[in-house]
Amino acid sequence: MRTLAEARVRAAYTAIDAVDRPEVWITLRPESELLAEAREVDGRVAAGERLPLAGLLLAVKNNIDVAGIRTTAACPGFGEVPAEDAPAVARLRAAGALVLGATNLDQFATGLVGTRSPFGAVRDARRPDRLSGGSSSGSAVAVALGLVDLALGTDTAGSGRIPAGLQGVVGIKPTLGVVPTDGLLPACPSWDAITVFARDLATAELGAGIMAGGARPWPANTRLAAPSSPRLAFPASLPGLPEEWRAAFADVIRGLQDQGIRAEPIPFDAFLEAARMLYGSSLVAERHAAVGAYLDAQPPGADPTVSRIVRSAGTHTAHAYVADRVRLASLRDEALARLEGFDALVIPTAPRHPRLADVEADPIGVNSAMGTYTNFCNLFDLSAVAIPAGIVREADGEVSQFGVTVVARAFEDAVAADVARRIEHPAEPPALLSPAAAPPAVRTAPWPLAAGAPAVPLVVVGAHRRGQPLVHELEALGAAWDGEVRTAPEYRMVALGTWPPKPGIVRSDQGAEIVGERWLLSPAALGEFLAELPTPMLLGRMRLADGSECVGFACDAVAAAQSEDITEHRDWLAWQAR
Repeated sequence: MRTLAEARVRAAYTAIDAVDRPEVWITLRPESELLAEAREVDGRVAAGERLPLAGLLLAVKNNIDVAGIRTTAACPGFGEVPAEDAPAVARLRAAGALVLGATNLDQFATGLVGTRSPFGAVRDARRPDRLSGGSSSGSAVAVALGLVDLALGTDTAGSGRIPAGLQGVVGIKPTLGVVPTDGLLPACPSWDAITVFARDLATAELGAGIMAGGARPWPANTRLAAPSSPRLAFPASLPGLPEEWRAAFADVIRGLQDQGIRAEPIPFDAFLEAARMLYGSSLVAERHAAVGAYLDAQPPGADPTVSRIVRSAGTHTAHAYVADRVRLASLRDEALARLEGFDALVIPTAPRHPRLADVEADPIGVNSAMGTYTNFCNLFDLSAVAIPAGIVREADGEVSQFGVTVVARAFEDAVAADVARRIEHPAEPPALLSPAAAPPAVRTAPWPLAAGAPAVPLVVVGAHRRGQPLVHELEALGAAWDGEVRTAPEYRMVALGTWPPKPGIVRSDQGAEIVGERWLLSPAALGEFLAELPTPMLLGRMRLADGSECVGFACDAVAAAQSEDITEHRDWLAWQAR
């Protein structure tokens, strides 16, 4: 009888034969090797080992090291066979993922089209005459075709977002540095990131949480969620988008507004100018620093367009590079000022979906246009999630995948994912929800927690619960709702004479289990929350029904003695609804 991982491997190789897309892969591992690894994983699971990615298949862009597979960056003759996996790959493997192979890419990760490779142009998963998007072309298409469950890409100018948008899959582009870049062949070392693709956000977040951490540290004030009614920005103008794509984007914004989310236009000029700088200024010199010495020798197998871009990047002067970094910093300040007061920015992922013939006719122009809404992101040190957002019927009658990207500040990856989830799983408008309404059916713990972001659990029992009048205080601090809990049976509850009304909790030998909610917030947010706590409220250790302890609300004994005891109700919301 075949077990989970073994069955998944066999199904994948059958699907690879069926779809007949050899250009997706640079190296496809032998089926026998994967079957042996699958049986080992299944055996570990049977022995009781917890492997969160057991049975999932992984593809890795071939500019990221996989032990035993030559890291070519899509240039025959380049690279070596590494003895070790890159840390991101090693962590996913340790969690049970099986590496199916190394995927094709725009050579040296220089391109957003997926065609700049001597291993073949990677075609769209649905329409072979259209481009896949790049540079992480093979990884995105492998996910879109269902050949793998997760895939690693890289992103400097949008390589982990453009192919996600065109292929109708999810792409998480983390804050720069939170995923270790050891074992990654650099494209532009200052702005490279390792990204993850999946068919749904929950799986992508699972992968991101496992492969991140231990590199650039998370700050003590990391926000772990967006507010229940976030304020979102979107571009006031949409250059490069055909009318049909503009309508699709307007539908996304309208859908968010229908959920009670505030979405407002902002000037987008600073973002667009920075986007043009990535290739149109001396910043491109970083590409020459990465692989210019190799391409200056004009080796066989070098893509002519990539070679021309990288070699010309070596002509920029140091003083021009410094001046352009100064200009970039000024644009970043201007752009972040535009985002002041907003939780995130929502933008189209790609401006259109060109045909392969369009790229052949104008390889530089088409590629440049594809980066309109992506190039600025890493330059500004922002986090992003590319999420499918439906389809668009174009003027010629063909149907394209349409996607948007949610962009948030550095280290606010959880905020970006939280907003993206509202697009993937639209909720009912808040006005239709009762104060005690259940959370959305799809709820995922913020992936930065798994990657080491600091968090403190806080139990609330009254006015700070979801739908209650003070929940905004927690949401403003970036707290994430973590489910309903019950205290141990050693507390009594009183109704305090405050405004707004709130309960107080005190320890007692004649106590009962009290219903509450657990929230997760950063240590800095907890300190800020405590500093603003009004009399007679206190924070201290609270024991839960499962025996665990965490920070929880209490009140001083004098106030409790002067208040009505409502312990018999055991739930503040039940007492209010009596």
